[in-house]
Amino acid sequence: MLVKIVERDEEQYKINDLVGELKKNSIIDESGAIFTFEGFVRGREVKHMILTTPNREETERKLIKMVRDIEEKYDVHEISAVHYIGKFYTGDTLFLLGVLGSHREETLEAMKETIEKIKYELDFKKEEVSDNGTRIILAGG
Repeated sequence: MLVKIVERDEEQYKINDLVGELKKNSIIDESGAIFTFEGFVRGREVKHMILTTPNREETERKLIKMVRDIEEKYDVHEISAVHYIGKFYTGDTLFLLGVLGSHREETLEAMKETIEKIKYELDFKKEEVSDNGTRIILAGG
């Protein structure tokens, strides 16, 4: 299981890394779908964004529990998720997700729920810096 919160300059992952990890699952022969998602910084006016969490270890523990709960709820084989913290610019990757399941329906639903829960339930703070000042967005934004 690859589920972690990572400082931007500490480790680098790509979607292919998550897919590769998922394909190592011992029940890959019972699987028929992998869905992936990459969230990145948007905005023409944003000079940069700083993404933080007050307690990286606690946020990672919550992320791991969230992933396990969603795997069980949708009966998918495995979910991999990497969420970055640090300073980012337009186009930089913030979040990677991969979901391995038997069928596309439950695999897609598990991916959608994981994205929404991470956005709304984990304790992240975004500071978007532009020529107009800094805008603070707490979990859910």
